[in-house]
Amino acid sequence: MKIRRAKLGDIREIQKLVNEFARREEMIPRSINELYENVRDFHIAEDGGKIIGVCALHILWDDLAEIRSLAVMKEYQSMGIGRKLVRRCLSDAKLLGASRVFVLTYRPSFFRELAFKEVDKAALPQKIWGDCIRCPKFPECDEHALILNL
Repeated sequence: MKIRRAKLGDIREIQKLVNEFARREEMIPRSINELYENVRDFHIAEDGGKIIGVCALHILWDDLAEIRSLAVMKEYQSMGIGRKLVRRCLSDAKLLGASRVFVLTYRPSFFRELAFKEVDKAALPQKIWGDCIRCPKFPECDEHALILNL
């Protein structure tokens, strides 16, 4: 298994994996156009050339980044792949100069194990007015917001 930056040729497989989780209402679906526009945000985990996991680091503000679209194929879960993907994104955040990284998730315990701390969503106005307002669950979001100070 290796982790690498996503390439344009990976986008359709990334969308397939992300939208599989979205169908189960575990994350927001991503359009093919959105994924092409943000391909540089993504890292992928692959096993024998097969994409088995994805994670993106999206910059929102001058010191704030978001971990988004973390998905690992069911048969590869609980093997540390998600952690490796998140850690790769956190390394990118440090290199870019972000001082805070947050996540909105249905699995807060996973991120707590990586030292993220719960935060009120109101502390993330860039996210709320940028992305959340377009979500069908807004304003009744049931995700947990967590943040990590780098």
